[in-house]
Amino acid sequence: MDNESNPQSNASDRRTDEGKSDEDPSVRNNPRYYQLYPVLSDSDVDRIRRFGSLTRRSAGDVLYRTGGFSPGMFVLLSGTLRAVVRDGLGHERVVRAQMGRGEFSSDIGQLAGRPAVADVVVTEDVEAILLPTERLRALMIAEAELGERIMRALILRRVAAIERGNGAVLVGTGDSARFLGLQNFLRRNSQPYLALDAHHDADAIALLHRLAPKRDDFPLVICPDGSVLRNPDNAQLASCLGLVPEFDLAHVYDVVIVGAGPAGLAAAVYAASEGLSVAVLDCGAPGGQAGASMRIENYLGFPTGISGQALAGRAFNQAQKFGAHIGIPCEVKALHCGASPLAIEMSDTRHIKAHTVVIATGAEYRRPAVDNLSGFEGRGVYYWASPVEARLCRQDVVILVGGGNSAGQAVAYLADHAAHVHLLIRGADLHQSMSRYLIERLTSLSNVTMHRQTEVTRLEGTDRLERVHYRTQGDLEDQSIETHHLFLFIGAEPNTGWLQTCGVSVDAKGFVLTGTDVAAGSTRSLPLQTSVDGVFAIGDVRAGSIKRVAAAVGEGAAVVAQIHRFLTSVARSD
Repeated sequence: MDNESNPQSNASDRRTDEGKSDEDPSVRNNPRYYQLYPVLSDSDVDRIRRFGSLTRRSAGDVLYRTGGFSPGMFVLLSGTLRAVVRDGLGHERVVRAQMGRGEFSSDIGQLAGRPAVADVVVTEDVEAILLPTERLRALMIAEAELGERIMRALILRRVAAIERGNGAVLVGTGDSARFLGLQNFLRRNSQPYLALDAHHDADAIALLHRLAPKRDDFPLVICPDGSVLRNPDNAQLASCLGLVPEFDLAHVYDVVIVGAGPAGLAAAVYAASEGLSVAVLDCGAPGGQAGASMRIENYLGFPTGISGQALAGRAFNQAQKFGAHIGIPCEVKALHCGASPLAIEMSDTRHIKAHTVVIATGAEYRRPAVDNLSGFEGRGVYYWASPVEARLCRQDVVILVGGGNSAGQAVAYLADHAAHVHLLIRGADLHQSMSRYLIERLTSLSNVTMHRQTEVTRLEGTDRLERVHYRTQGDLEDQSIETHHLFLFIGAEPNTGWLQTCGVSVDAKGFVLTGTDVAAGSTRSLPLQTSVDGVFAIGDVRAGSIKRVAAAVGEGAAVVAQIHRFLTSVARSD
């Protein structure tokens, strides 16, 4: 989506500043204000009418509240609305003091029927066109130019909510693995939140005085409705925020895609856009490991690079626009393929049925053989480099282990924040594992030191990581560096344990076999189909795949054509 204002929208803007003195100045001063809150022309509104229904609401009515569900997007014909954002502590900000004719409510969460991130109240009797989620999607597809303007506004509103820090309030300390994990879960799922340090933030200290939590209660989460969670996991937090999706367990999907990385999201976009009924399941966040990358510079069409989260977010919204039903967080326990249809068993015992299944689960972070590693995970040992970790290691010494492109991108990013970055690699150089442009960038950074043919041997610390011991090939004794931050980018193992109930063939390393690799002499005509009919594999989890974002996206697109062929052949045999 481009960064330019829409001239037609600006030319038709009719709003004034009357009655808006209490509006948050940061909203009015936003350089993209007229994209955030465009005013639709009369002809735009006329084009919308056929997608919605007329509704009237009286002054004082609440259309929806923060954390609650909205009946849809309201396009105003007359009257006014007021939009207020608030967090779990009760702090409020007016983001739109007076929303009038031609304006519309909601943010990007409406495409998936997600909970609202603002309170919207009628301040003057309203007549509006109401577009429920399904009809809003239909508008986006049928009216491309108008849909683009609306989509841009909805996305920017969510971005603004994230920047303001409205929504759930997290209280904890920077050395808590759970505290950092919850922040990353919310950040990668584009959920607004506010993180408070239990020792230094006045609001946090006042809250703790009132709640009197025990040590095991941390981190605390105050949900938008004021309820308090004590030391929750991601699933409990998602439930509190209303993110856990509902599925029609009687429905049989054309395809269920397990994994919402680049491959899975690409498959969802192409399958849904071609009319297939699609469900996407992931236990974490959109984007997979690629979603944690701070900058991808070799992906076609982005000459200045794009963050993995931004790329995943665009694909996520695109899939929802075409009607894909995306369930995050949803952990898959097993695949059952002894009967038709296939069945995906969830960790909560729900079973989702499908004619075909696409395995796009990617891989899990590989851990080096260091005895006490798990004790420091989240307390100094990390497997990704996001803004959360970057804040923690500002002006500190950092160690990063790994020699691939992901490691190179992380080093370049962390070097902008840390005092010094020590890069440890097992090989003699980087030329066999890292792109040339990244090698040139790293060698030009004055605060990066490379340690070749080196491995971590031991970690030291009490409540948090304090020192990393390592040994370079040829040395008889270990050396060490004092640090609180160790980043591990040493590859990944295929995430295929959940396939054992189905008997999908994998290679010696656990990667899924497809096409002619399934068995010697196999003549399977669908290159991405596994050893089980109707089950396909794409992306990093597939044996022989090229571990690149572009390759994963390509396989995501290619598998849809093969699914069509499979479904057609099954229909003919019936």
